Amino acid sequence: MASFIIRLFSNSIALWVAYLLVPGLVINRGIAGFVLAGLVLGLLNLTVKPILKFVSAPIIILTLGIFSLIINGFLLWLVSYFLDFVVIQTSGALIWSTIIISFVNVIITTASKALTSQND
Repeated sequence: MASFIIRLFSNSIALWVAYLLVPGLVINRGIAGFVLAGLVLGLLNLTVKPILKFVSAPIIILTLGIFSLIINGFLLWLVSYFLDFVVIQTSGALIWSTIIISFVNVIITTASKALTSQND
């Protein structure tokens, strides 16, 4: 449960950073919008992403993991499809948002693992 809360926090912060840096990504409703979008992204990562990664494992191996960014972009697009207050205006905004969200998630997840391993 703690790891899901960390992922929710990580997704919300990552969406906020992407919102600040990418002109074509619009998320309305303030902090609640970022938290709700982070929750939906976390649920999609928990349920849909493992299936997509399993099905596309050969492609992921052939591209040395780069295809995972396509999967992440698709999941971000699904968030904008399900939530009317998340708008991705251009394909460039989708690409850059995906890269930034992935990068921020890696940083936060790595930092949280490092902090929890220090406490053990």
